[in-house]
Amino acid sequence: MLSLVLPKGSLEKATLELFTAADLAVQRGSDRDYHASIDDPRVDRVRFLRPQEIPIYIQQGLFDLGIVGRDWIEETGSEVVSLGTLQYGKATTSRPVRIVLAVPQAHPAESVGELPAGVRVSTELPELTRRYFAEAGVEAVIIPSAGATEAKVPDIVDAIVDLTETGSSLRKAGLKIIGTVLTSDTELVANKVAYSDPAKRAAMEDIALLLRGAIQARGKVLLKLNVAQADLAKVLEIIPSAGSPTLMNLASGEHSAVEAVVPKAGINELIPALKAAGAFDILELPIGKIVD
Repeated sequence: MLSLVLPKGSLEKATLELFTAADLAVQRGSDRDYHASIDDPRVDRVRFLRPQEIPIYIQQGLFDLGIVGRDWIEETGSEVVSLGTLQYGKATTSRPVRIVLAVPQAHPAESVGELPAGVRVSTELPELTRRYFAEAGVEAVIIPSAGATEAKVPDIVDAIVDLTETGSSLRKAGLKIIGTVLTSDTELVANKVAYSDPAKRAAMEDIALLLRGAIQARGKVLLKLNVAQADLAKVLEIIPSAGSPTLMNLASGEHSAVEAVVPKAGINELIPALKAAGAFDILELPIGKIVD
């Protein structure tokens, strides 16, 4: 039913892990293959392409659905339907990517407006950068970069516009950030015509639900335990539940069963504390998806 395009490159590994967690495992012969498949009736074919191409091809209708960063949607000016952000990145974190303006540490400018007319700027996102400088009212010479953008300062260009998650690589290169061009999350996007088809739209929303559920479950486990009524209050005080824990009275009437979704981090300290507070029959279970 759906033709799906996924990003080749820095997001590739994290994307594959996400689809596997969502029970939409991508099958291909090797990591060099650009053709793939998903054993799901909602997905007819899968391709891997460079992120900068994805929004263009989705707008043109060559693919129904795809994953791409907001930066490339804005850079290409593509008209696509967003089904929402998918909060994961190269390191499978929820931190969005920032497209920033950076100059050498010793540069006197602290904002884009302080840069002189004719400033030379290297970037892999020339259209986005042109619009940014135009809106700031600064005349700039935009020089497209094919990579290693930070290495071109200061002997080739005066400033760069580049992607960063933490800013650490820019600092290591002796640069400072003086402006944010765009904050870019990864998004699930669709072709407008395909999205208007009720059957395809339902399939797209199913896939979006599964992907978001897998992301929501990351770093969490299901904790189940039994506790005597006399110790229940002490146990509930300790549990760092994402919501109210589920309580069920056991048949004896003297004990309760407690279930709660808790962070995986710190579970090695939480379980002994619960045991000391009176909990018993404690189970820690992995969670595949959490669907609100």
